[in-house]
Amino acid sequence: MPLQNSPDSTGNSTTAQSERRKATRYTFIATTVLTDTSSSTKLSGRITEISRSGCYVDILNALPVGTHLELQISCDQGVVKLKAKILYVHAGIGMGVVFLDPPADQLEILDKWLVGLPPATSI
Repeated sequence: MPLQNSPDSTGNSTTAQSERRKATRYTFIATTVLTDTSSSTKLSGRITEISRSGCYVDILNALPVGTHLELQISCDQGVVKLKAKILYVHAGIGMGVVFLDPPADQLEILDKWLVGLPPATSI
């Protein structure tokens, strides 16, 4: 039985989250500008893990779960622009973000970044 993301779920264990993931996460450091699509609020953060389907953003003041975003991820290898949604928040630490319908050209760039990266380690 697959794990469900229940609103009254008390656990945010790494094991439960990794079992829900669709793609392997990789250790990856990059900067990001997040724009809330409903309010145009812009925030800066740091990507610490990334996959083909989402990423983890270190940010002190996260937006609420369910917020739709435009993400611009920048590193020394270039820039990727994606639509996304916040899946979960670790208050004062960061948030998990899922990419929404990434365009093929942006996925191609992302795939080039992922080649040879070490898988993220779970604590």
